[in-house]
Amino acid sequence: MCVILEEEFIMTTTHNLGFPRIGGKRELKFLLEAYWKGILSKEKLLEEAAQLRQQNWQKQSGLDLVPVGDFSLYDQVLDMSFTLGNVPGRAKSLQANELDTYFRVARGQSGNESACQCIQAGEMTKWFDTNYHYIVPEFDRYTQFSLHAERLLQQVDEVQHLGAAAKPVIIGPVTYLWLGKSKDGSNKLDLLPSLLPVYKQLLKALADRGVEWVQIDEPILVTELDGQWQKAFEIAYHYLNEKFVKLLLTSYFGRLDENLALACQLPVQGLHLDVTHGLADVEPAITQLPEDGVLSLGVISGRNIWRSDISQILAWLEPVHQRLGERLWLAPSCSLLHVPVDLEAENAMDEEIKSWLAFALQKLEELQLVAAALDKGRSAVAEQLQINADARKSRQHSPRVHSRAVHRALENITPAMAQRQSPYPVRAEQQRNKLKLPAFPTTTIGSFPQTAEIRQFRRRYRQGEISDQQYQQLMQQEIAHCIREQELLGLDVLVHGEAERNDMVEYFGEQLAGFIFSRFGWVQSYGSRCVKPPIIYGDVCRTQPMTVDWTTYAQSLTGRPVKGMLTGPVTILNWSFVRDDQPRSLTCQQIALAIREEVLDLERAGIDIIQIDEAALREGLPLRHSDWDTYLQWAIGAFRLAANGVADTTQLHTHMCYSEFNDIIQGIAAMDADVITIETSRSDMELLDAFDQFNYPNDIGPGVYDIHSPNIPAVESIVSLMQKAQQRIPAGRLWINPDCGLKTRQWHEVVPALTHMVEAAGRLREQLAAS
Repeated sequence: MCVILEEEFIMTTTHNLGFPRIGGKRELKFLLEAYWKGILSKEKLLEEAAQLRQQNWQKQSGLDLVPVGDFSLYDQVLDMSFTLGNVPGRAKSLQANELDTYFRVARGQSGNESACQCIQAGEMTKWFDTNYHYIVPEFDRYTQFSLHAERLLQQVDEVQHLGAAAKPVIIGPVTYLWLGKSKDGSNKLDLLPSLLPVYKQLLKALADRGVEWVQIDEPILVTELDGQWQKAFEIAYHYLNEKFVKLLLTSYFGRLDENLALACQLPVQGLHLDVTHGLADVEPAITQLPEDGVLSLGVISGRNIWRSDISQILAWLEPVHQRLGERLWLAPSCSLLHVPVDLEAENAMDEEIKSWLAFALQKLEELQLVAAALDKGRSAVAEQLQINADARKSRQHSPRVHSRAVHRALENITPAMAQRQSPYPVRAEQQRNKLKLPAFPTTTIGSFPQTAEIRQFRRRYRQGEISDQQYQQLMQQEIAHCIREQELLGLDVLVHGEAERNDMVEYFGEQLAGFIFSRFGWVQSYGSRCVKPPIIYGDVCRTQPMTVDWTTYAQSLTGRPVKGMLTGPVTILNWSFVRDDQPRSLTCQQIALAIREEVLDLERAGIDIIQIDEAALREGLPLRHSDWDTYLQWAIGAFRLAANGVADTTQLHTHMCYSEFNDIIQGIAAMDADVITIETSRSDMELLDAFDQFNYPNDIGPGVYDIHSPNIPAVESIVSLMQKAQQRIPAGRLWINPDCGLKTRQWHEVVPALTHMVEAAGRLREQLAAS
C-alpha cells in the first residue's frame, strides 16, 4: 500500500505597514471639511471615521497582520505627539475637547471659531523625501511626556472585534525626537530618558490588549546618523526590552548601509527592510540577525504605481525563503499612504497603460502572489505570473513610450542654454529700471481661491456641457475679477489667479505628451488636502502653448505687471508618478525643455515677470548626504535649462514651500533666480537662519501669511516678521508675499489677509524712508 503524504508548506507571513486613510472617494477629506464648517457634529465625524477604518481593514483581510494606528484624522506624527502628551502650551491654554485642540495644532483653528480661539498652527514640513507633510513636534528643555493611548487602544479593540490580527503602528522614540524641533535650542536627545518610560507604558498597554506584534517605525535608520543618534538607539531599545510585546523595527525609504549592524544588534524580535531601495542589505541582515529574528522584506514598492516584476522578485527571494522559512515576512516597502487606493475604479483609463499599473489594493494582491509562489511553488500561480509578465512585456515594447524627436532635442542641449546673459547685479539694475517697483514690493504666489463656481465651470466643461468658447469666457470673467481685486488691494505685482487650473502639476501634465491621468488616483498631501499625481509613462514634450493666452489676457486688463505662472521641471517630476525604466534625471531634462519653450513664448508675448515654481526641489533630495551632490547637479541644471533662455530684463521668480533648505542654500543660490519666495511664517523666520552664514545674493520674499491656516495675520505680525528678515537680507532685496498659493482659501479670508500684508508693506516703506 502506497501512502501519499500531504506536502508540507512553509507559510510566509504577509503584512502591511499602512493603508491610504483618505478613502477611495476622499471620504475623509469631505468629513473633515464638513466638521470644520460646523456642518457635521463631532460624534458623527468620529462615527464615520470609524466606519472608514473598518473598510480599510476589510480591504486588507487577506493579510496575516493588519496595521492599526496608521489611520489618522490629520497626521500620524501629530497623533504620536498627542499620544505622548506633547501638546504645545499655546493649545493647552484653551479650554477645549481633545479633538478641537488637535485640529488647532494642525491648522490654527478647529472650525468657525472666534479670533481668541485661534492659535499659531504647528510647523509643517515634508515627510522625508515624499510629498506628504507632517506636523513638526515641538520641544524645549522643560518638555514633559505622559501617556494618552485611548485613540490607539480603541482602534486595536475595533480591529480585534472584526476578527483580524492587529499590528499597532507607532513612531519609534528616536525618530520621534529626530522629527521634532527644539524651540529653545536645547538638545532634543536630552529628552530621551523622560520619553522612554512613556513608550514602555504604551507597549505594556498594548500587551494588555492581547497584542503580540508592534510595528515601531524608525525610518531615520536610512539616514546618515552621527554617534549620539546611534547611541540613542542602543539606549532606547535596551530600555524597552521588557518583552511585553514583540517589536518589528521598521525602516523604509532607503538602505541601512552603516546602520544595518546597529539595527541587527538591537534587542527587537524583527527587522523590516525596504528592499526596493536597499536589496544589498538583505544578505548581511540574514547573517547578522539573531537565529530566531524575523526578517520582514518590503518587496513591493509603496511609492510608485507600476506593476512589480514578480519573476524578478522571486528569482532572488526564493533562496532567501529557503534559508529563513517562517522567519521571512513580506510587506510593501513602506506605508501605502503614498499611492492611490484602487486601480479598478479607473474605468475610463487607457486599457493598455492601465495594465502596467498597480495601486494600493493591487499592490497587496501582488504581495500575496509573491507569498503564494514562495509557499506553494510558481506552478500553483502560473496564470497570475503570466499575466504579470505579459503586462511588463507590453510596457517594455510599447511604441507609445519612446520618442525619437525628444531624444534628438536632448542631444542638442548645450551648456550655454543654462546660463543667463549677465550676472544678477547687472540684471537687477535693468529690471528695476523697467519695472519701477517700490521698496518691499508685494505679490502673491500665484493661485487665488478656487470657488465652487470655478470648480463647477470646469466640471461642466469636462463633461461637455459647455463649449470651448463658453468656458473661455467664464474663465476670463474669473481672471478679470481676480485682477480687479488685486488692484483694489494695492498689490504691486499681480497674477491671473489660475482659475483654469485644477492643480499646479496636473494642469501642465494634461498638456504635455508622455502623461496620463487617473480619475480617482488621489493621495493625501496633508490633512484634508489631497492631490492626484499625473503618471509619466513615456517621453515628455510640449505640443502647444499652455499658459500664454490666459496670462496675456490678464496683462491686457492692467497696467501693473502680471507674472506668468509655471510649475518647474523638478516639481512636476517629484509630484508625479514617474516612469521607472530610465533615470529620473533624464525625465526631468525632458520636462525642462518643454517648460523652456513655454518661458520663451511668455517672454515673446510681453510678460516681463515669470515665476517657475520649484516647491518640491528639496523634497527630492536623497536622504543620504553622500548622494546630494549628484541630485542637486541634475535638478538645478534642469531648472536653469528651463529658465535661462530669457533676456536680462525679464525677471525670473521661483517658489519653494515647506522645505528645510538651509543645508542646501548654496544649491538654491546656484539656481540664480532673480527672486525666490519661501515659506517662513510657521517657522517664525527660522528658515532664514541660513543667511547668517551665507550671503544670499539675489532678491527673496519670505512668506508672511500662513495660507494653510484659516487664521488672518495681523499687520503687526507681518511687520515683525519682515523686520526679522531685514536682520539678514538688505531691505532693498526683500519682497512681501504669502508663503504659498491661495487656492485652498476663501475670498473672505484672503482679502483681509492681503489687506494687512499691503498695509504692513506701507509701514515698512515709511520706516525705510525715515531711516
